[in-house]
Amino acid sequence: MNQTQPRLMQIFLEVFESLPRQGPGNRACAQRALGYCDGLPAAPDVLDLGCGVGGQTLHLAELTEGVIIAVDSHAPSIERLRMQAIEQGLTNRVKPMVGDIAEMGLPPASFDLIWSEGALYNIGIEKSLNICQSLLRPNGFVAFTDAVWRSDERPSEVTAMSEEDYPEMGHVEDLIAKIEASGLTLVSHFSLPSEAWWDDFYTPMEARIQQLRSQYADDPEALDLLNQVAREPEQHRRYSQYYDYEFFVTRLLTGVLNPGN
Repeated sequence: MNQTQPRLMQIFLEVFESLPRQGPGNRACAQRALGYCDGLPAAPDVLDLGCGVGGQTLHLAELTEGVIIAVDSHAPSIERLRMQAIEQGLTNRVKPMVGDIAEMGLPPASFDLIWSEGALYNIGIEKSLNICQSLLRPNGFVAFTDAVWRSDERPSEVTAMSEEDYPEMGHVEDLIAKIEASGLTLVSHFSLPSEAWWDDFYTPMEARIQQLRSQYADDPEALDLLNQVAREPEQHRRYSQYYDYEFFVTRLLTGVLNPGN
């Protein structure tokens, strides 16, 4: 391994771990998605997969009355969420856990709602949805976001970006087909608005990059990395018409639904 890589990874984390969230989304979108989960228990058992530092976890704690197990493989992010839960008096409801989405060791059929914003693609949507289905109680919900194409024609920069970050990225119709193949039923879906990209994600990211550019002003290697990270919000500013984030709400329908459940 290149000896500079651990150091550059640390600088990369200095950008992302300081942000309110590690991907597009906001409280309004979470509230809208929850609105499609008709029939959730009053205090649902919730699993938040790939929670990062827990921006959406804390929104879920505001918007529901249940217990939320929040899982992420990056221990420092989980520690930051743990501290926020303590500060906000949520330790009885928010349970951060270091774990791998593919191998969590959680008991089957133990959750009413599984939530994941921008994380399921890491192990593949099909595999993720199958794991989610095994962890759901009957008539439970899976709500997740994923990047999707809005056009078959796109600039070479955008194509290169997707091939590097998410080569399997598809259209909304492709995701719907994967949902149906998993045995889940699509309840609804919607595109994230522009503010869900900027307010809690790209705007804080650009501000943090500027701070670190000053901190590393005499470090060409660090500045090169920061310039690479800065390409992401700049490309979204220029090319957002070609791709989007879509929020999907799905359900494991079994038997006759009882709205009182």
